[in-house]
Amino acid sequence: MSASSLIALFGAMLLLAIVPGPAVFAIIARSFSSGFLRGLYMAMGIVLGDYIFIILALFGLSALAEVMGTTFFIIKYISAAYLIWLGYNLLRSKASSVDIEASKDSSLFSNFIAGLLITLGNPKAILFYVGFSPAFINFGNVSNYDVALIMVAATLAFGSVNLCYALLAIRAKRVFKSANATTIINKTAGTIMVSTGALVAVKA
Repeated sequence: MSASSLIALFGAMLLLAIVPGPAVFAIIARSFSSGFLRGLYMAMGIVLGDYIFIILALFGLSALAEVMGTTFFIIKYISAAYLIWLGYNLLRSKASSVDIEASKDSSLFSNFIAGLLITLGNPKAILFYVGFSPAFINFGNVSNYDVALIMVAATLAFGSVNLCYALLAIRAKRVFKSANATTIINKTAGTIMVSTGALVAVKA
């Protein structure tokens, strides 16, 4: 894989990552309500989902992905339901001035799994890797080194952008220092999370 092809692929991934979608909204809401670490774990799960789709695309398993279409739809709705449940819990939460530091309402692992499900439940992701990436990658001549480079590109593109969104959410949160403000944060984040879950469910 040539350096120019890798750079072009990275640019395409970066542009795709910057455009806000379900993953971005979920990370912002999670970081805003529960702190950077949980947003980080969600971002890691999202990147792992990208790795899975890269493997599917590079090793000619797109046909398998099509056969597993029903499975992907099931994953999508599980992801949507989980995000809505997280948002519902935030909407019901009663904040205090201490909550502003970080709401420990979910485990790090559950946030990681939520991020993974968001990617696996997004059919646009598999379409990107199977349908768009061939413009940059010669699938008939891909080495293990090329696979590693593509995964590094995905990590830098999607990981860095998602972390930036998480940090922006944290910086916005620090503006608020009262229980009333924390309530607003939780309600806002909960609404975003529920809306994201609904978006994941209805998005083609």
